[in-house]
Amino acid sequence: MFYTISNYLKNIDPIFAALYASLFTWAVTAIGASFVFFFKKVNTNYFNALLGFTGGVMIAASVWSLLIPSMELNEGDGFLQLIPTIIGFHLGVLFLFVVDKILPMVHSDFKKTNKTPQQRTFLMFLAITLHNIPEGLAIGVLFGGVAIGIPGASIETALLLAIGIGLQNFPEGIAVAIPLRRLGMSRFKSFLYGQGSALVEPIAAVIGVIAVVMMTPILPYALAFAAGAMIYVVVNEVIPETLRKGNSDYATLGFMLGFILMMTLDVALG
Repeated sequence: MFYTISNYLKNIDPIFAALYASLFTWAVTAIGASFVFFFKKVNTNYFNALLGFTGGVMIAASVWSLLIPSMELNEGDGFLQLIPTIIGFHLGVLFLFVVDKILPMVHSDFKKTNKTPQQRTFLMFLAITLHNIPEGLAIGVLFGGVAIGIPGASIETALLLAIGIGLQNFPEGIAVAIPLRRLGMSRFKSFLYGQGSALVEPIAAVIGVIAVVMMTPILPYALAFAAGAMIYVVVNEVIPETLRKGNSDYATLGFMLGFILMMTLDVALG
């Protein structure tokens, strides 16, 4: 099925290819958010293992699908070859660092703030949405790289990245919807917010494709930007969340499994 989908994406406009791939990541978010209709809470060990797994997938995808291709696209030798990748990486980290400073509530205990439930809901939704922008851009810039014939870029790699981001979005949908339900929001409304946080990804993916196709020189920076942003999310959000309950075994094993799986698939299929 993987090769059937990748062959189909090769034969259509890259904008639509990126759009379809990013719609998949949104759909997985919606599936995760739909858990609010069936569960009041999720088993902590299972949730930690899933978060750890997605963290491993994102780190591996950032290295093999984004950082290494970014470095290979740069001209020059030694340190000079790394400069665009270093700049793009730091810009991606800086983007989400600023987001977290503007919206510190993404790290807060919502019930202990002075905000109303509506304000807490909006801020959390906005924070998660902004965190999803680089993920959509990552998908878009890879499909754009394929469209302009960048060496090392392939539909398979772009599709693998979309799958990896989709896996990461599954527990994210759960993590948004179920806490909102606990705050007293209806199941349906909690679901809408949970899935809605990923709607920005298809938009960002299309923007990424157009930007790369129209401005080819930005591709190394764009790839590294997406990698920096995704690694920042893992280090600053995913890993701390898995350790919050104090039992890291499931998260650690999940991380290792996700990393090895994504690395293997990327090298074997990409």
